[in-house]
Amino acid sequence: MARLPYVDPKTASPDVRDALGRAPDLNIFRMMANAETAFRPWLRWGATLLSDLQLDPLLRELAILRVARLTPHAEYEWVQHTGIARAVGATDEQIQALARDDIAADCFSELEQVGLRFTTEVVRDARASDDTLASLSAELSPREIVELLMVIGQYMMVARVMATTHMELDEPVDPAALGRR
Repeated sequence: MARLPYVDPKTASPDVRDALGRAPDLNIFRMMANAETAFRPWLRWGATLLSDLQLDPLLRELAILRVARLTPHAEYEWVQHTGIARAVGATDEQIQALARDDIAADCFSELEQVGLRFTTEVVRDARASDDTLASLSAELSPREIVELLMVIGQYMMVARVMATTHMELDEPVDPAALGRR
């Protein structure tokens, strides 16, 4: 049972009710709707991160799954994003490697390995090492690196909301439904 209540669309303000009606029916959205004035901007922010970045969607999803693996009690994030990762090209071998924390597995390209190392360092140490940042800078533009940092930060926050509120798992969402927000 969740440690905080989910927002009931029937009793929510018209603005929140409308936003919930446009989002997939998932506990994460009903939990985040408790932050009434921040909810719509947060939905727009999340939609931007999932659909309007220069950053490669596969690298984005691998980073999100890495954040989920590094965050205790973030199973919800893992469950929701494995399907999204597959939809943008992640292989079962890559997902299995992430599940066993093998970010240096041969199934990842050199860029993916450095992106996963970068994600790990940012989550664990709040900053990437000079060597990792230099390696990533050789492959990605400053824009893409900042976008990756934004993705990491967003999903660290979401994972902490999920972990702290002890949200119940939902069935994985159809990746196509995420564009409706």
